[in-house]
Amino acid sequence: MSQDLSDSHLKAIWRQGQIPAIFKRAKPQPVLVRIPFAEGNQEWLRNDRRSKPKWNGQYKAWEIPTVWFDSVIKLALRRYREAYVIQLYREQQKCAPACWNAEGFHCECSCMGANHGGGHPGGNWYEVSETFAVSSGEVRYSCRHLRVK
Repeated sequence: MSQDLSDSHLKAIWRQGQIPAIFKRAKPQPVLVRIPFAEGNQEWLRNDRRSKPKWNGQYKAWEIPTVWFDSVIKLALRRYREAYVIQLYREQQKCAPACWNAEGFHCECSCMGANHGGGHPGGNWYEVSETFAVSSGEVRYSCRHLRVK
C-alpha cells in the first residue's frame, strides 16, 4: 500500500475502518474494498455475481474485478450512506462535457470528481469537444468522499 498511497492523508482514510473505502489501483490490479466487518460481507459484495471477492490479507481488504467498480460504490452508498473512492487522476488533465455528463463514478480529470456527473459547472469554459482533455500531467491518487444526501 505504501507504494500506492504515499500520501499520509490517503493512508489515514484507507485505515480508518468506519466508512467504506474503494481503491481503484492502476491496471491490471484488482480494485480493493475496505468495509466495516460484518457477517456476510463477501456475499454482500458478490451481489449475486458468478465470481466471488477474494480476501487480501496484506491490505485487509476485499479484491474485486475492476468491472464491479461502479456497482460496488452504489452498494456501499446504499448500505453505509457514504464512501471514500480512491483512484488515479492526471494533474494536468482538463475537465470536459464528457465528465460533466457522466453517469458512472470513474473520473480521471483534474476536477477530481467535483464536476463529475453534475452537468455544466458554470463559469467560462471553452468547450473544444465532448472529450477534450490534456493528459501530460503526473498521475497521482486522489480521494473523493461521496455521501448520500
